[in-house]
Amino acid sequence: MSGGMVPSSSINKVITCKAAVAWGAGEELVMEEVEVAPPQPHEIRLKVVCSSLCRSDLSAWETQAIFPRIFGHEASGIVESVGEGVTEFKDGDHVLTVFTGECMNCRQCKSNKSNVCSVLGLERRGLMHSDQKTRFSIKGKPVYHYCAVSSFSEYTVVHSGCAVKVDPLAPLEKICLLSCGVSAGLGAAWNVADVSRGSTVVIFGLGTLGLSVAQGAKLRGAARVIGVDINPEKALKAKDFGVDEFLNPEDFNEPIPQVIKKITDGGADYCFECVGDTGTVTTALQSCCDGWGLTVTLGVPKAKPEIAAHYGLLLTGRTLKGSMFGGWRPKSDLPSLVDKYLNKEIRVDEFITHNLPFEDINKAFHLMREGKCLRCVIHMPNQL
Repeated sequence: MSGGMVPSSSINKVITCKAAVAWGAGEELVMEEVEVAPPQPHEIRLKVVCSSLCRSDLSAWETQAIFPRIFGHEASGIVESVGEGVTEFKDGDHVLTVFTGECMNCRQCKSNKSNVCSVLGLERRGLMHSDQKTRFSIKGKPVYHYCAVSSFSEYTVVHSGCAVKVDPLAPLEKICLLSCGVSAGLGAAWNVADVSRGSTVVIFGLGTLGLSVAQGAKLRGAARVIGVDINPEKALKAKDFGVDEFLNPEDFNEPIPQVIKKITDGGADYCFECVGDTGTVTTALQSCCDGWGLTVTLGVPKAKPEIAAHYGLLLTGRTLKGSMFGGWRPKSDLPSLVDKYLNKEIRVDEFITHNLPFEDINKAFHLMREGKCLRCVIHMPNQL
């Protein structure tokens, strides 16, 4: 998909376009005419080209209480207009959106020790970072954002710190996956865990996140990658991404940590929780070896956010770490990941199991809820 310039006639004006609006938890999304305000200072307005469905969209749609709302955050687009003070972007630039930004100026950004920006971190209230208001409305009434991105709309507004300019040669219908899931998994293996050559890795949950961890671990030289999932249909795809052994906990009469300890001589070097379940975090921690075993949790739980684990697991040398976007600093690091994709150093296309037109977005939600897809890429109508 080549993209192109956006029409200049809409700049600094309200745009009316189609958006998939969620009116209630678990309710079918409804195609609505929405008004999209011009970008405010330090914001940009995008024509969304493609947006892939991430499991966190599904989880929030099923459980959260902020409605009406436009979901979507794993997206690619083309800059339509820029707000006051924006110098990094211009009309026609190709970008990836990111759910956690990089302001470059806060203590966290300057530290080089973290990618959790204190200014443009994860937005949970359905509003824009800059003024705590929305840019969407229907007949004058506000429609709320998701992760300050809301890419299930033909046009959206994001803070300029929550977008990354990318090589215009990169196919927007593929690299949208790098704005969240694939990058998060690779980064968990490379940046957060720093997987070592010859190590044993266990991954709980073999969706896009888990398979991206597997890809990253293998590229780092892991000797043995074990995948754990209750869906036996995932075994074949997992093997394609470097998973050497597949374990279904339902096939065993003993707890899966005991199984893993037996087959790994005492536990894995690294465990990754990619399910979004705090009980699985404990299971992963129990599956690590004493002394240096490291568990990284990536998933976002829908319920029971508290983690419970016996202190002895930590006393004997295990470590539990969290991972936000795989430790990547979006503006500083994502362009290099796009380059790796263009140079065929990492795989992205193979995660795309479905390509759907925008009007079929509810089908994407159903496919993910039923465990029948990795990534559905939603293609917006060509308005150029």
